[in-house]
Amino acid sequence: MKSLLTALLAGVVFGLGLIASGMTNPTKVAGFLDLFGAWDPSLALVMGGAIGVGFFAFRLAAGRDKAWNGSLIRLPDTTLIDKRLILGGVLFGTGWGVGGFCPGPGIVAASAGIPEAVIFVVTMLVGMAGYDLVAERKH
Repeated sequence: MKSLLTALLAGVVFGLGLIASGMTNPTKVAGFLDLFGAWDPSLALVMGGAIGVGFFAFRLAAGRDKAWNGSLIRLPDTTLIDKRLILGGVLFGTGWGVGGFCPGPGIVAASAGIPEAVIFVVTMLVGMAGYDLVAERKH
């Protein structure tokens, strides 16, 4: 139960941060991605802040087996950059640019009933299910 409450609290704080930063607004995201037009650098500051917090959080977590709430910490055990990672990054960036959302902000915006976000989240889930089907057939 404690883990569920921790996850709920973290999700609410994360969602409020996404809303406050404008990351749930596809117009703001498009302005950030428009490098050669009316570029809006404000999301770069949001990302920089997230990277800064994440850097120290991952350093702290790397030396531990369990989180403060008792759940296991499972960090990636590889730093390999391969075709799958590059292709995934290209697909993620393309989806972000076309849809104006990445997964977290898309889910927050969809939960607020924004039709474009609902379409984005549904197609994201279909893509994830499609990947699972293909991956299953390979194994």
